[in-house]
Amino acid sequence: MQNKKIFILSTLGLFVFNFVNAQPVCPVCVVAVAGGLGLSRWLGINDVITSIWIGAFLIAITVWTYHWLGKKGWNFRFYRIATFLFYYLFTIVPLYYMNMIGLVGNTILGVDKVLFGIFLGTFIFMASVWFNLYLKKINNGKGYFPYQKVIVPFGILILSSLILYFII
Repeated sequence: MQNKKIFILSTLGLFVFNFVNAQPVCPVCVVAVAGGLGLSRWLGINDVITSIWIGAFLIAITVWTYHWLGKKGWNFRFYRIATFLFYYLFTIVPLYYMNMIGLVGNTILGVDKVLFGIFLGTFIFMASVWFNLYLKKINNGKGYFPYQKVIVPFGILILSSLILYFII
């Protein structure tokens, strides 16, 4: 129930702070990531897989915020690291206090499953966005197919989730 509240408040925050206008990572991607997060939690899927979606959502909203701050001219010293820490700490700390992080035996490779998944999801999403930019670069700045900007990152997140699902 509390996870649903966090998800709903995060989604509402997007509109309250007018992030819809900032689009370095498209809004459809972020909505898709948030939908995947909600669906995986609802289905009771392993914490690592769910947390991949949390990490992807966090980095997407962080990049949105960078862009939004830039458009507003609010580029203060260390704003990127401050924004990154803000979103990650305001996600990880409540998860810790909700006893979703730090549970005995809930580890993978010696790291808490939720933390592992968050940082893995951050890396996967960033890599998939860079991969999409690379694909566009080698195709003269054009996508190979419609909605490539959405399909590539979302598809890589789904593929990564499926691979981990079958490994774990």
